[in-house]
Amino acid sequence: MKNKTLATWLAFLGGPLGLHRFYLHGPGDLLAWALPIPTALGLYGIERVQQWGLDDQLSWVLIPLLGFTYAGCALRAILYGLMTPERWNARFNPAAAPDAPPGRTSWPTVFAIAASLMIGTAVLMASLAFSFQRYFEYQIEEARKISQ
Repeated sequence: MKNKTLATWLAFLGGPLGLHRFYLHGPGDLLAWALPIPTALGLYGIERVQQWGLDDQLSWVLIPLLGFTYAGCALRAILYGLMTPERWNARFNPAAAPDAPPGRTSWPTVFAIAASLMIGTAVLMASLAFSFQRYFEYQIEEARKISQ
């Protein structure tokens, strides 16, 4: 029996590593194995910024990968948490009754939804702001080079 609350927390806390996918779909799920790749690339982008500073153009691409991956997993946590018990049990517990306890929403599920909404939104906005800021600063630098 797959528990909705556990899947919601796994998607929120361990989503970028694919933990929720492993829990729900097993080790044969290709997306679960693929999720750590953009996470690792984003962490590598953070490491590049620490080593070479904010002028490293490759890190401008890599860092948002981490943010977008985390935001997507937070969205998935919200979707899991808001799924009706009937739909949850039909999808992940097909042998169970439609109103079986593993598909029910409890207070820990609500807290996971709220945390996913707050943190996921903040991470998404920070990723977008970082990406656009670096892009526009680069465009201004290039325009200055051309105008001189």
